[in-house]
Amino acid sequence: RQEVSLLASWCCSNNLELNALKAVELIVDFRRVPLPSSHLTSRTPQSHLWSLKFLRTIISKDLKWGATIDFTVKKGQQRMYFLRQLRKHNLPQAMMVQFYIAIVESDLTC
Repeated sequence: RQEVSLLASWCCSNNLELNALKAVELIVDFRRVPLPSSHLTSRTPQSHLWSLKFLRTIISKDLKWGATIDFTVKKGQQRMYFLRQLRKHNLPQAMMVQFYIAIVESDLTC
């Protein structure tokens, strides 16, 4: 909780304003009895999340990878649908390989 206070004071000293309306808090706590939550600023409390998406990775409260894997598989299936449609319409294999590299592979490796 001290880190939040340090962040707020650092923002004030560097002429920055911490936007409490957009701030979210993800508490990862494996204790049996969790501590009471804190707030970023005294004006408005931030929302508490079970998971958040940051740089295409879904970080969950229990630090499990299931949501990220499900999201990546769903995206891959959506892209593969378009590749199947191209094959269905008898496009040349070279074009389908280009589509796979540009759309499917790049989306899965990002």
